[in-house]
Amino acid sequence: MNSLGKLAELKACDHLRNKGYKLVDVNYSSRFGEIDLIMSKGKYLCFIEVKMRNFASIASPAEFVDASKQEKMAKTAALYLQKNPTKLQPRFDVIEVITENSEIKSIKHLENAFELY
Repeated sequence: MNSLGKLAELKACDHLRNKGYKLVDVNYSSRFGEIDLIMSKGKYLCFIEVKMRNFASIASPAEFVDASKQEKMAKTAALYLQKNPTKLQPRFDVIEVITENSEIKSIKHLENAFELY
């Protein structure tokens, strides 16, 4: 990951902490993939994908979290929950980070961005 990508993850984490979230884990990986941030708030344990795109991108960052990525996140989250049982309700969120000229311009938190059945 490049330095702007790392900065985007740090800024996303700070953004959520300012909203009352607690960091549980970062860059949790399994044989299926990686989850950028795992954070808790209230009754939820949030598995969070941080997606960064330039402001001129043809689609929003969340649109790049396709079905394949969602499935990888779900499998990775399931393994995490097997190893770390909790009474918290799992939830999948996306943080959209918009950049311009290699600077972060905005951060948007999409709660419950997708569900898997």
